[in-house]
Amino acid sequence: MNLFTLFHSHVLAVIDGLVSAGTLPAGLKTAAVTVEPPRDPSHGDISTNAAMVLAKAAGMKPRDLADHIAAGLKAVDGVTAVDIAGPGFINLRVAFGLWADVLRHALRSGTAFGNSTVGQGVKVNVEYVSANPTGPMHVGHARGACIGDALANLLAKAGFDVTKEYYINDAGAQVDVLARALRARYLVACGAITQDEFDRQLAAKEIQYGGEYLVETAQILKDRDGDRWVTATEEEWIPALREFGIAEMMKMIREDLDLLGVQHDVFTSELGMVKSGEVVRAKELLDGKGLLYVGVLEPPKGKTPEDWEPRPQTLFKATDFGDDVDRPLMKSDGSWTYFASDIAYHADKYRRGFTQMIDVLGADHGGYVKRMQAAVRALSDHQAELDVKLCQLVKLMDNGEPVKMSKRAGTFVTLREVVERVGKDVVRFIMLSRKNDMALEFDYAKVTEQSKDNPVFYVQYAYARIQSVKRHFVAAMPDTDLSPQALAGADLALLTDSDEQALVKLIACWPRLVEAAAEVHEPHRIAFALGEVAAAFHALWNKGRENADLRFLIAENAALSLARLALLEGVATVIASGLEVLGVVPVEEM
Repeated sequence: MNLFTLFHSHVLAVIDGLVSAGTLPAGLKTAAVTVEPPRDPSHGDISTNAAMVLAKAAGMKPRDLADHIAAGLKAVDGVTAVDIAGPGFINLRVAFGLWADVLRHALRSGTAFGNSTVGQGVKVNVEYVSANPTGPMHVGHARGACIGDALANLLAKAGFDVTKEYYINDAGAQVDVLARALRARYLVACGAITQDEFDRQLAAKEIQYGGEYLVETAQILKDRDGDRWVTATEEEWIPALREFGIAEMMKMIREDLDLLGVQHDVFTSELGMVKSGEVVRAKELLDGKGLLYVGVLEPPKGKTPEDWEPRPQTLFKATDFGDDVDRPLMKSDGSWTYFASDIAYHADKYRRGFTQMIDVLGADHGGYVKRMQAAVRALSDHQAELDVKLCQLVKLMDNGEPVKMSKRAGTFVTLREVVERVGKDVVRFIMLSRKNDMALEFDYAKVTEQSKDNPVFYVQYAYARIQSVKRHFVAAMPDTDLSPQALAGADLALLTDSDEQALVKLIACWPRLVEAAAEVHEPHRIAFALGEVAAAFHALWNKGRENADLRFLIAENAALSLARLALLEGVATVIASGLEVLGVVPVEEM
Protein backbone atom coordinates (compact mmCIF):
# COMPACT_ATOMS: atom_id res chain seq x y z
CA MET A 1 0.00 0.00 0.00
CA ASN A 2 1.60 3.22 -1.20
CA LEU A 3 -0.28 6.30 -0.01
CA PHE A 4 1.53 8.50 -2.51
CA THR A 5 0.57 6.24 -5.41
CA LEU A 6 -3.03 6.41 -4.16
CA PHE A 7 -2.98 10.20 -4.13
CA HIS A 8 -1.28 10.29 -7.51
CA SER A 9 -4.33 8.49 -8.86
CA HIS A 10 -6.57 11.01 -7.05
CA VAL A 11 -4.71 13.92 -8.69
CA LEU A 12 -5.05 12.36 -12.15
CA ALA A 13 -8.73 11.68 -11.50
CA VAL A 14 -9.28 15.34 -10.65
CA ILE A 15 -7.46 16.38 -13.84
CA ASP A 16 -9.62 13.96 -15.89
CA GLY A 17 -12.70 15.52 -14.28
CA LEU A 18 -11.55 19.00 -15.27
CA VAL A 19 -11.01 17.79 -18.84
CA SER A 20 -14.50 16.28 -18.92
CA ALA A 21 -15.95 19.53 -17.61
CA GLY A 22 -14.21 21.49 -20.35
CA THR A 23 -12.01 23.41 -17.89
CA LEU A 24 -8.89 21.76 -19.31
CA PRO A 25 -8.13 20.67 -22.87
CA ALA A 26 -7.99 17.00 -23.76
CA GLY A 27 -4.70 15.24 -24.42
CA LEU A 28 -2.67 16.70 -21.56
CA LYS A 29 0.49 14.70 -20.90
CA THR A 30 0.66 13.91 -17.20
CA ALA A 31 3.87 11.83 -17.07
CA ALA A 32 5.73 14.62 -15.25
CA VAL A 33 3.10 14.96 -12.51
CA THR A 34 4.56 13.92 -9.16
CA VAL A 35 3.06 13.31 -5.75
CA GLU A 36 5.58 13.22 -2.91
CA PRO A 37 6.27 14.46 0.62
CA PRO A 38 7.00 18.19 0.71
CA ARG A 39 10.60 19.09 1.48
CA ASP A 40 9.44 21.01 4.54
CA PRO A 41 7.06 18.86 6.66
CA SER A 42 5.45 22.03 8.01
CA HIS A 43 3.93 22.56 4.55
CA GLY A 44 1.80 19.44 4.85
CA ASP A 45 1.80 15.69 4.28
CA ILE A 46 1.65 15.38 0.48
CA SER A 47 2.65 17.76 -2.30
CA THR A 48 2.00 17.74 -6.05
CA ASN A 49 3.49 19.75 -8.90
CA ALA A 50 0.51 19.07 -11.20
CA ALA A 51 -0.41 22.73 -11.73
CA MET A 52 3.21 23.68 -12.41
CA VAL A 53 3.85 21.09 -15.13
CA LEU A 54 0.45 21.28 -16.86
CA ALA A 55 -0.16 25.03 -16.85
CA LYS A 56 1.58 25.84 -20.13
CA ALA A 57 -0.14 23.07 -22.09
CA ALA A 58 -3.45 24.02 -20.46
CA GLY A 59 -3.00 27.67 -21.40
CA MET A 60 -3.47 28.78 -17.79
CA LYS A 61 -1.43 30.43 -15.08
CA PRO A 62 -0.09 27.83 -12.59
CA ARG A 63 -1.87 29.45 -9.64
CA ASP A 64 -5.19 29.52 -11.50
CA LEU A 65 -4.86 25.87 -12.47
CA ALA A 66 -3.84 25.04 -8.90
CA ASP A 67 -7.10 26.58 -7.67
CA HIS A 68 -9.11 24.22 -9.89
CA ILE A 69 -7.11 21.13 -8.90
CA ALA A 70 -7.18 22.06 -5.21
CA ALA A 71 -10.97 22.37 -5.30
CA GLY A 72 -11.22 18.82 -6.61
CA LEU A 73 -8.76 17.42 -4.08
CA LYS A 74 -10.70 18.90 -1.16
CA ALA A 75 -13.46 16.41 -1.94
CA VAL A 76 -11.14 13.38 -1.67
CA ASP A 77 -11.90 11.22 1.34
CA GLY A 78 -9.35 11.74 4.10
CA VAL A 79 -8.08 15.15 2.93
CA THR A 80 -8.31 17.62 5.81
CA ALA A 81 -6.67 20.69 4.21
CA VAL A 82 -5.41 21.88 0.82
CA ASP A 83 -3.01 24.82 0.42
CA ILE A 84 -1.37 26.41 -2.60
CA ALA A 85 2.21 27.54 -2.11
CA GLY A 86 4.63 29.59 -4.17
CA PRO A 87 3.99 29.63 -7.90
CA GLY A 88 1.51 26.76 -7.77
CA PHE A 89 2.54 23.80 -5.63
CA ILE A 90 -0.41 22.10 -3.99
CA ASN A 91 0.09 20.81 -0.43
CA LEU A 92 -2.32 18.44 1.25
CA ARG A 93 -2.89 17.41 4.82
CA VAL A 94 -4.58 14.07 5.32
CA ALA A 95 -6.26 12.40 8.27
CA PHE A 96 -4.05 10.33 10.56
CA GLY A 97 -6.30 7.35 9.92
CA LEU A 98 -4.90 7.03 6.38
CA TRP A 99 -1.36 6.81 7.71
CA ALA A 100 -2.48 4.31 10.32
CA ASP A 101 -3.99 2.14 7.59
CA VAL A 102 -0.56 1.90 5.95
CA LEU A 103 0.95 0.85 9.28
CA ARG A 104 -1.65 -1.92 9.52
CA HIS A 105 -0.73 -3.02 6.01
CA ALA A 106 2.94 -3.09 7.01
CA LEU A 107 2.19 -5.33 9.99
CA ARG A 108 0.25 -7.77 7.82
CA SER A 109 2.91 -7.78 5.09
CA GLY A 110 6.08 -8.34 7.13
CA THR A 111 9.31 -7.84 5.17
CA ALA A 112 7.26 -7.85 1.94
CA PHE A 113 6.12 -4.36 2.99
CA GLY A 114 7.35 -2.02 0.28
CA ASN A 115 7.22 -4.65 -2.45
CA SER A 116 6.04 -3.00 -5.65
CA THR A 117 4.90 -3.78 -9.16
CA VAL A 118 6.33 -0.56 -10.58
CA GLY A 119 8.99 -2.59 -12.42
CA GLN A 120 6.24 -4.44 -14.33
CA GLY A 121 8.47 -7.49 -14.73
CA VAL A 122 10.90 -5.68 -17.04
CA LYS A 123 14.10 -7.69 -17.43
CA VAL A 124 17.17 -6.01 -15.89
CA ASN A 125 20.72 -7.30 -16.01
CA VAL A 126 22.94 -6.14 -13.16
CA GLU A 127 26.59 -6.94 -13.81
CA TYR A 128 28.88 -6.38 -10.85
CA VAL A 129 32.24 -7.34 -9.35
CA SER A 130 33.65 -8.86 -12.59
CA ALA A 131 37.14 -8.78 -11.07
CA ASN A 132 40.00 -10.02 -13.24
CA PRO A 133 40.57 -13.72 -12.39
CA THR A 134 44.16 -13.11 -11.32
CA GLY A 135 43.91 -13.28 -7.54
CA PRO A 136 41.72 -12.85 -4.48
CA MET A 137 39.26 -9.99 -4.27
CA HIS A 138 40.34 -6.83 -2.47
CA VAL A 139 38.40 -4.41 -0.30
CA GLY A 140 37.64 -2.20 -3.31
CA HIS A 141 35.87 -5.12 -4.98
CA ALA A 142 33.77 -5.45 -1.83
CA ARG A 143 32.18 -2.08 -2.47
CA GLY A 144 31.11 -2.93 -6.01
CA ALA A 145 29.88 -6.32 -4.83
CA CYS A 146 27.74 -4.82 -2.07
CA ILE A 147 26.35 -2.04 -4.26
CA GLY A 148 25.57 -4.37 -7.15
CA ASP A 149 23.98 -7.02 -4.96
CA ALA A 150 21.84 -4.54 -3.02
CA LEU A 151 20.80 -2.80 -6.24
CA ALA A 152 19.69 -6.14 -7.70
CA ASN A 153 17.72 -6.89 -4.51
CA LEU A 154 16.16 -3.43 -4.61
CA LEU A 155 15.06 -3.77 -8.23
CA ALA A 156 13.58 -7.20 -7.52
CA LYS A 157 11.63 -5.72 -4.60
CA ALA A 158 10.32 -3.02 -6.94
CA GLY A 159 8.98 -5.62 -9.35
CA PHE A 160 11.74 -5.98 -11.95
CA ASP A 161 12.88 -9.33 -13.31
CA VAL A 162 16.52 -9.20 -12.26
CA THR A 163 19.53 -11.28 -13.31
CA LYS A 164 22.76 -10.93 -11.34
CA GLU A 165 25.74 -11.45 -13.61
CA TYR A 166 29.53 -11.75 -13.35
CA TYR A 167 31.68 -11.18 -16.44
CA ILE A 168 34.92 -13.16 -16.34
CA ASN A 169 37.70 -11.17 -18.02
CA ASP A 170 39.67 -14.22 -19.09
CA ALA A 171 40.69 -13.30 -22.63
CA GLY A 172 43.15 -10.47 -22.05
CA ALA A 173 46.90 -10.27 -21.54
CA GLN A 174 46.48 -10.30 -17.75
CA VAL A 175 45.68 -14.02 -17.73
CA ASP A 176 48.94 -14.76 -19.55
CA VAL A 177 50.68 -12.73 -16.86
CA LEU A 178 48.89 -14.91 -14.28
CA ALA A 179 50.09 -18.08 -16.04
CA ARG A 180 53.72 -16.88 -15.94
CA ALA A 181 53.53 -16.02 -12.25
CA LEU A 182 51.89 -19.36 -11.49
CA ARG A 183 54.59 -21.26 -13.37
CA ALA A 184 57.31 -19.44 -11.42
CA ARG A 185 55.64 -20.47 -8.15
CA TYR A 186 55.22 -23.98 -9.56
CA LEU A 187 58.92 -24.17 -10.41
CA VAL A 188 59.73 -23.25 -6.81
CA ALA A 189 57.35 -25.95 -5.56
CA CYS A 190 59.05 -28.49 -7.84
CA GLY A 191 62.55 -27.41 -6.75
CA ALA A 192 63.39 -26.32 -10.28
CA ILE A 193 64.25 -22.79 -9.12
CA THR A 194 64.99 -21.35 -5.68
CA GLN A 195 62.89 -18.89 -3.73
CA ASP A 196 65.70 -16.38 -4.20
CA GLU A 197 65.41 -16.75 -7.97
CA PHE A 198 61.65 -16.20 -7.74
CA ASP A 199 62.24 -13.07 -5.67
CA ARG A 200 64.75 -11.85 -8.26
CA GLN A 201 62.25 -12.33 -11.08
CA LEU A 202 59.60 -10.52 -9.08
CA ALA A 203 61.91 -7.60 -8.31
CA ALA A 204 62.92 -7.42 -11.98
CA LYS A 205 59.21 -7.45 -12.90
CA GLU A 206 59.69 -10.54 -15.02
CA ILE A 207 56.61 -11.75 -13.15
CA GLN A 208 53.94 -9.42 -11.78
CA TYR A 209 51.82 -11.32 -9.28
CA GLY A 210 53.80 -11.95 -6.11
CA GLY A 211 51.03 -12.69 -3.63
CA GLU A 212 51.35 -15.86 -1.56
CA TYR A 213 47.96 -17.09 -2.74
CA LEU A 214 49.78 -18.52 -5.76
CA VAL A 215 51.94 -20.69 -3.48
CA GLU A 216 48.90 -22.80 -2.62
CA THR A 217 47.70 -22.78 -6.22
CA ALA A 218 51.10 -23.92 -7.46
CA GLN A 219 51.12 -26.75 -4.92
CA ILE A 220 47.71 -27.92 -6.13
CA LEU A 221 49.08 -27.91 -9.68
CA LYS A 222 52.16 -29.88 -8.61
CA ASP A 223 50.02 -32.40 -6.72
CA ARG A 224 47.88 -32.89 -9.82
CA ASP A 225 50.52 -32.91 -12.58
CA GLY A 226 53.82 -33.59 -10.85
CA ASP A 227 56.77 -32.02 -12.70
CA ARG A 228 55.06 -32.20 -16.10
CA TRP A 229 55.38 -28.46 -16.79
CA VAL A 230 58.99 -28.00 -15.64
CA THR A 231 60.51 -28.87 -19.01
CA ALA A 232 57.47 -28.20 -21.21
CA THR A 233 57.73 -25.56 -23.92
CA GLU A 234 56.03 -22.21 -23.44
CA GLU A 235 53.57 -23.07 -26.21
CA GLU A 236 52.54 -26.08 -24.11
CA TRP A 237 52.40 -24.65 -20.61
CA ILE A 238 50.96 -21.16 -21.29
CA PRO A 239 47.45 -22.34 -22.31
CA ALA A 240 47.41 -25.17 -19.74
CA LEU A 241 48.47 -23.01 -16.80
CA ARG A 242 46.25 -20.16 -17.97
CA GLU A 243 43.21 -22.45 -17.91
CA PHE A 244 44.18 -23.98 -14.57
CA GLY A 245 44.98 -20.61 -13.01
CA ILE A 246 41.71 -19.03 -14.11
CA ALA A 247 39.71 -21.95 -12.72
CA GLU A 248 41.52 -21.78 -9.36
CA MET A 249 41.23 -17.99 -9.17
CA MET A 250 37.50 -18.10 -9.95
CA LYS A 251 37.07 -20.74 -7.26
CA MET A 252 38.80 -18.38 -4.82
CA ILE A 253 36.69 -15.42 -5.97
CA ARG A 254 33.44 -17.37 -5.56
CA GLU A 255 34.48 -18.37 -2.05
CA ASP A 256 35.21 -14.72 -1.23
CA LEU A 257 31.83 -13.69 -2.60
CA ASP A 258 30.12 -16.40 -0.56
CA LEU A 259 31.73 -14.95 2.56
CA LEU A 260 30.12 -11.63 1.65
CA GLY A 261 26.76 -13.27 0.97
CA VAL A 262 26.90 -12.55 -2.77
CA GLN A 263 25.67 -15.10 -5.29
CA HIS A 264 25.42 -14.44 -9.02
CA ASP A 265 22.88 -16.06 -11.31
CA VAL A 266 25.13 -16.11 -14.38
CA PHE A 267 28.88 -16.22 -15.01
CA THR A 268 29.84 -15.26 -18.56
CA SER A 269 33.34 -15.90 -19.94
CA GLU A 270 34.94 -13.34 -22.23
CA LEU A 271 37.15 -16.06 -23.69
CA GLY A 272 34.11 -18.22 -24.34
CA MET A 273 32.47 -15.37 -26.23
CA VAL A 274 35.56 -14.81 -28.35
CA LYS A 275 35.89 -18.52 -29.17
CA SER A 276 32.19 -18.84 -30.05
CA GLY A 277 32.43 -16.01 -32.57
CA GLU A 278 30.33 -13.50 -30.64
CA VAL A 279 32.85 -10.71 -31.25
CA VAL A 280 32.75 -11.31 -35.00
CA ARG A 281 28.97 -11.44 -34.85
CA ALA A 282 28.82 -8.06 -33.07
CA LYS A 283 31.17 -6.52 -35.61
CA GLU A 284 29.03 -7.81 -38.46
CA LEU A 285 25.93 -6.41 -36.78
CA LEU A 286 27.43 -2.93 -36.51
CA ASP A 287 28.89 -3.17 -40.00
CA GLY A 288 25.45 -4.07 -41.34
CA LYS A 289 24.10 -0.88 -39.80
CA GLY A 290 26.79 1.16 -41.54
CA LEU A 291 28.43 2.07 -38.24
CA LEU A 292 32.00 0.91 -38.93
CA TYR A 293 34.73 2.45 -41.05
CA VAL A 294 38.51 2.36 -41.40
CA GLY A 295 40.18 5.53 -40.22
CA VAL A 296 42.94 7.12 -38.17
CA LEU A 297 42.06 8.76 -34.87
CA GLU A 298 43.44 12.13 -33.88
CA PRO A 299 46.21 11.95 -31.26
CA PRO A 300 44.52 12.16 -27.85
CA LYS A 301 45.17 15.07 -25.53
CA GLY A 302 46.85 14.22 -22.25
CA LYS A 303 47.35 10.54 -21.38
CA THR A 304 47.43 8.24 -24.40
CA PRO A 305 44.86 5.41 -24.09
CA GLU A 306 46.03 1.87 -24.76
CA ASP A 307 43.74 1.42 -27.79
CA TRP A 308 45.11 4.42 -29.73
CA GLU A 309 47.60 4.00 -32.56
CA PRO A 310 48.56 6.36 -35.40
CA ARG A 311 47.56 3.85 -38.09
CA PRO A 312 44.30 2.94 -39.82
CA GLN A 313 41.96 0.95 -37.59
CA THR A 314 38.40 -0.31 -37.78
CA LEU A 315 36.41 2.34 -35.93
CA PHE A 316 32.89 2.42 -34.52
CA LYS A 317 30.89 5.62 -35.09
CA ALA A 318 30.42 6.19 -31.38
CA THR A 319 29.96 9.93 -31.87
CA ASP A 320 26.66 9.23 -33.64
CA PHE A 321 25.37 7.92 -30.31
CA GLY A 322 26.63 10.48 -27.83
CA ASP A 323 30.33 9.63 -27.37
CA ASP A 324 33.11 12.22 -27.62
CA VAL A 325 35.18 10.36 -30.24
CA ASP A 326 34.82 7.31 -32.46
CA ARG A 327 36.29 4.16 -30.93
CA PRO A 328 38.55 1.42 -32.34
CA LEU A 329 37.11 -2.07 -32.63
CA MET A 330 40.01 -3.70 -34.40
CA LYS A 331 43.67 -2.67 -34.44
CA SER A 332 45.75 -2.29 -37.59
CA ASP A 333 47.26 -5.75 -37.02
CA GLY A 334 43.78 -7.32 -37.08
CA SER A 335 43.55 -8.04 -33.35
CA TRP A 336 40.47 -7.07 -31.37
CA THR A 337 40.41 -4.26 -28.82
CA TYR A 338 38.96 -4.78 -25.35
CA PHE A 339 36.08 -2.61 -26.50
CA ALA A 340 35.17 -5.16 -29.17
CA SER A 341 34.72 -7.89 -26.59
CA ASP A 342 32.67 -5.56 -24.39
CA ILE A 343 30.40 -4.72 -27.31
CA ALA A 344 29.89 -8.41 -28.05
CA TYR A 345 29.06 -9.06 -24.40
CA HIS A 346 26.41 -6.33 -24.28
CA ALA A 347 25.00 -7.46 -27.62
CA ASP A 348 24.62 -10.90 -26.04
CA LYS A 349 22.77 -9.34 -23.10
CA TYR A 350 20.39 -7.61 -25.46
CA ARG A 351 19.73 -10.84 -27.36
CA ARG A 352 18.88 -12.44 -24.03
CA GLY A 353 16.08 -9.92 -23.65
CA PHE A 354 17.64 -7.29 -21.41
CA THR A 355 16.50 -3.81 -22.42
CA GLN A 356 17.83 -2.42 -19.15
CA MET A 357 21.46 -3.10 -18.27
CA ILE A 358 23.43 -1.88 -15.27
CA ASP A 359 27.21 -2.23 -14.98
CA VAL A 360 28.78 -1.62 -11.56
CA LEU A 361 32.44 -0.77 -12.11
CA GLY A 362 35.45 0.75 -10.42
CA ALA A 363 36.23 4.45 -10.66
CA ASP A 364 39.05 3.73 -13.13
CA HIS A 365 36.42 2.86 -15.76
CA GLY A 366 35.24 6.46 -16.13
CA GLY A 367 36.34 6.59 -19.77
CA TYR A 368 34.30 3.47 -20.48
CA VAL A 369 30.86 4.93 -19.79
CA LYS A 370 30.05 6.99 -22.89
CA ARG A 371 31.49 4.48 -25.35
CA MET A 372 29.52 1.56 -23.93
CA GLN A 373 26.31 3.55 -23.68
CA ALA A 374 26.83 4.53 -27.33
CA ALA A 375 27.42 0.89 -28.27
CA VAL A 376 24.26 -0.29 -26.51
CA ARG A 377 22.18 2.38 -28.24
CA ALA A 378 23.65 1.36 -31.59
CA LEU A 379 23.23 -2.38 -31.06
CA SER A 380 19.61 -2.04 -29.94
CA ASP A 381 18.47 0.80 -32.20
CA HIS A 382 17.91 2.86 -29.04
CA GLN A 383 15.68 0.16 -27.54
CA ALA A 384 18.03 -0.68 -24.66
CA GLU A 385 19.58 1.46 -21.93
CA LEU A 386 22.86 1.07 -20.08
CA ASP A 387 23.47 2.68 -16.69
CA VAL A 388 27.03 2.54 -15.39
CA LYS A 389 27.61 2.92 -11.66
CA LEU A 390 31.19 3.91 -10.89
CA CYS A 391 32.36 3.05 -7.38
CA GLN A 392 34.95 5.36 -5.87
CA LEU A 393 37.85 4.03 -3.86
CA VAL A 394 37.67 2.61 -0.35
CA LYS A 395 40.30 3.89 2.07
CA LEU A 396 40.95 1.18 4.64
CA MET A 397 41.91 2.48 8.08
CA ASP A 398 42.33 1.18 11.60
CA ASN A 399 41.74 3.75 14.31
CA GLY A 400 42.71 6.52 11.93
CA GLU A 401 45.84 4.83 10.56
CA PRO A 402 46.08 3.39 7.03
CA VAL A 403 46.06 -0.42 6.94
CA LYS A 404 49.13 -1.96 5.34
CA MET A 405 48.98 -4.29 2.38
CA SER A 406 48.25 -7.99 2.80
CA LYS A 407 51.04 -10.53 2.70
CA ARG A 408 48.64 -13.02 1.14
CA ALA A 409 47.67 -10.69 -1.70
CA GLY A 410 51.03 -9.00 -2.07
CA THR A 411 49.79 -5.52 -2.92
CA PHE A 412 46.41 -5.02 -1.22
CA VAL A 413 44.13 -6.04 1.64
CA THR A 414 41.83 -8.86 0.65
CA LEU A 415 38.08 -8.84 0.96
CA ARG A 416 38.33 -12.05 2.99
CA GLU A 417 40.53 -10.38 5.61
CA VAL A 418 38.05 -7.55 6.07
CA VAL A 419 34.98 -9.82 6.27
CA GLU A 420 36.66 -12.20 8.70
CA ARG A 421 37.60 -9.29 10.96
CA VAL A 422 34.28 -7.41 11.18
CA GLY A 423 31.66 -9.72 9.62
CA LYS A 424 29.79 -9.58 6.33
CA ASP A 425 26.84 -7.58 7.65
CA VAL A 426 29.06 -4.72 8.84
CA VAL A 427 30.92 -4.70 5.52
CA ARG A 428 27.74 -4.72 3.46
CA PHE A 429 26.02 -1.94 5.42
CA ILE A 430 29.05 0.37 5.58
CA MET A 431 29.76 -0.06 1.87
CA LEU A 432 26.22 1.21 1.26
CA SER A 433 26.42 4.10 3.71
CA ARG A 434 27.66 6.46 0.98
CA LYS A 435 26.59 7.01 -2.61
CA ASN A 436 28.67 4.95 -5.03
CA ASP A 437 30.41 7.97 -6.59
CA MET A 438 31.66 9.26 -3.23
CA ALA A 439 34.94 8.12 -1.66
CA LEU A 440 34.48 5.91 1.38
CA GLU A 441 36.64 5.55 4.48
CA PHE A 442 36.33 2.16 6.12
CA ASP A 443 37.86 2.33 9.60
CA TYR A 444 37.92 -0.95 11.52
CA ALA A 445 37.55 0.88 14.84
CA LYS A 446 34.68 3.11 13.75
CA VAL A 447 32.62 0.45 11.99
CA THR A 448 32.62 -1.73 15.11
CA GLU A 449 32.13 0.91 17.79
CA GLN A 450 28.80 1.01 19.59
CA SER A 451 27.71 4.58 19.03
CA LYS A 452 25.15 6.56 17.07
CA ASP A 453 27.99 7.65 14.75
CA ASN A 454 28.22 4.06 13.51
CA PRO A 455 25.25 3.67 11.13
CA VAL A 456 25.13 -0.13 11.15
CA PHE A 457 25.16 -0.27 14.97
CA TYR A 458 22.55 2.49 15.22
CA VAL A 459 20.10 0.65 12.95
CA GLN A 460 20.75 -2.79 14.41
CA TYR A 461 20.45 -1.41 17.95
CA ALA A 462 17.00 -0.02 17.11
CA TYR A 463 15.86 -3.45 15.92
CA ALA A 464 17.37 -5.21 18.96
CA ARG A 465 15.78 -2.70 21.33
CA ILE A 466 12.37 -3.38 19.81
CA GLN A 467 12.84 -7.11 20.27
CA SER A 468 13.70 -6.45 23.91
CA VAL A 469 10.51 -4.41 24.34
CA LYS A 470 8.49 -7.22 22.76
CA ARG A 471 9.95 -9.69 25.25
CA HIS A 472 8.81 -7.42 28.10
CA PHE A 473 5.32 -7.32 26.55
CA VAL A 474 5.20 -11.11 26.36
CA ALA A 475 6.14 -11.33 30.04
CA ALA A 476 3.54 -8.71 31.04
CA MET A 477 0.75 -9.99 28.75
CA PRO A 478 1.33 -13.76 28.44
CA ASP A 479 -2.25 -14.47 27.37
CA THR A 480 -2.46 -11.72 24.72
CA ASP A 481 -1.89 -12.36 21.01
CA LEU A 482 1.03 -10.08 20.18
CA SER A 483 1.62 -11.32 16.64
CA PRO A 484 2.02 -8.63 13.96
CA GLN A 485 -1.30 -9.70 12.42
CA ALA A 486 -3.06 -9.27 15.76
CA LEU A 487 -1.39 -5.93 16.41
CA ALA A 488 -2.78 -4.69 13.09
CA GLY A 489 -6.14 -4.64 14.86
CA ALA A 490 -4.92 -2.37 17.68
CA ASP A 491 -6.60 1.02 18.18
CA LEU A 492 -3.99 3.18 16.46
CA ALA A 493 -6.07 6.30 17.07
CA LEU A 494 -4.60 6.20 20.58
CA LEU A 495 -1.24 7.25 19.13
CA THR A 496 -1.75 10.97 19.73
CA ASP A 497 1.77 12.14 20.56
CA SER A 498 3.28 14.18 17.71
CA ASP A 499 6.45 12.07 17.59
CA GLU A 500 4.41 8.86 17.51
CA GLN A 501 2.39 10.13 14.58
CA ALA A 502 5.52 11.36 12.82
CA LEU A 503 7.01 7.87 13.13
CA VAL A 504 3.84 6.32 11.70
CA LYS A 505 4.14 8.66 8.71
CA LEU A 506 7.79 7.76 8.29
CA ILE A 507 6.88 4.07 8.18
CA ALA A 508 4.15 4.81 5.63
CA CYS A 509 6.72 6.50 3.35
CA TRP A 510 8.70 3.26 3.00
CA PRO A 511 6.93 1.92 -0.16
CA ARG A 512 7.46 5.21 -1.97
CA LEU A 513 11.12 5.31 -0.96
CA VAL A 514 11.69 1.80 -2.32
CA GLU A 515 10.20 2.79 -5.68
CA ALA A 516 12.15 6.05 -5.83
CA ALA A 517 15.47 4.36 -4.97
CA ALA A 518 14.85 1.65 -7.56
CA GLU A 519 13.96 4.19 -10.22
CA VAL A 520 17.31 6.00 -9.91
CA HIS A 521 19.35 2.84 -9.14
CA GLU A 522 20.56 4.13 -5.75
CA PRO A 523 20.55 1.44 -3.04
CA HIS A 524 22.36 3.73 -0.60
CA ARG A 525 19.02 5.50 -0.15
CA ILE A 526 17.81 2.40 1.68
CA ALA A 527 20.64 2.65 4.20
CA PHE A 528 19.92 6.36 4.67
CA ALA A 529 16.21 5.69 5.21
CA LEU A 530 16.91 3.02 7.81
CA GLY A 531 19.12 5.47 9.67
CA GLU A 532 16.28 8.00 9.67
CA VAL A 533 13.75 5.48 10.96
CA ALA A 534 16.17 4.27 13.63
CA ALA A 535 16.85 7.84 14.76
CA ALA A 536 13.13 8.57 15.09
CA PHE A 537 12.65 5.39 17.12
CA HIS A 538 15.59 6.10 19.45
CA ALA A 539 14.26 9.64 20.02
CA LEU A 540 10.85 8.22 20.98
CA TRP A 541 12.54 5.72 23.29
CA ASN A 542 14.42 8.52 25.05
CA LYS A 543 11.23 10.57 25.28
CA GLY A 544 9.58 7.69 27.13
CA ARG A 545 12.45 7.51 29.59
CA GLU A 546 11.87 11.16 30.47
CA ASN A 547 8.04 10.99 30.50
CA ALA A 548 6.41 7.89 32.01
CA ASP A 549 3.18 8.58 30.09
CA LEU A 550 5.05 7.97 26.82
CA ARG A 551 6.54 4.61 27.75
CA PHE A 552 5.74 1.78 25.41
CA LEU A 553 4.38 -0.56 28.08
CA ILE A 554 1.86 0.92 30.50
CA ALA A 555 0.44 -1.84 32.68
CA GLU A 556 -2.83 -0.08 33.48
CA ASN A 557 -3.59 0.80 29.84
CA ALA A 558 -3.46 -2.32 27.70
CA ALA A 559 -5.09 -0.70 24.66
CA LEU A 560 -2.52 2.11 24.47
CA SER A 561 0.30 -0.36 25.10
CA LEU A 562 -0.83 -2.53 22.18
CA ALA A 563 -1.06 0.51 19.89
CA ARG A 564 2.49 1.48 20.79
CA LEU A 565 3.72 -2.08 20.31
CA ALA A 566 2.07 -2.02 16.87
CA LEU A 567 4.07 1.12 16.11
CA LEU A 568 7.30 -0.55 17.22
CA GLU A 569 6.50 -3.63 15.17
CA GLY A 570 6.06 -1.33 12.19
CA VAL A 571 9.53 0.14 12.78
CA ALA A 572 11.01 -3.35 13.06
CA THR A 573 9.23 -4.35 9.85
CA VAL A 574 10.75 -1.45 7.90
CA ILE A 575 14.21 -2.14 9.31
CA ALA A 576 13.98 -5.85 8.49
CA SER A 577 12.61 -5.08 5.02
CA GLY A 578 15.43 -2.63 4.32
CA LEU A 579 18.16 -4.85 5.73
CA GLU A 580 16.88 -7.64 3.49
CA VAL A 581 17.52 -5.38 0.49
CA LEU A 582 21.01 -4.60 1.77
CA GLY A 583 21.71 -8.28 2.40
CA VAL A 584 22.10 -7.77 6.15
CA VAL A 585 20.56 -9.94 8.87
CA PRO A 586 18.78 -8.03 11.69
CA VAL A 587 19.99 -8.91 15.19
CA GLU A 588 17.66 -9.86 18.05
CA GLU A 589 20.04 -8.89 20.86
CA MET A 590 23.09 -6.66 21.28
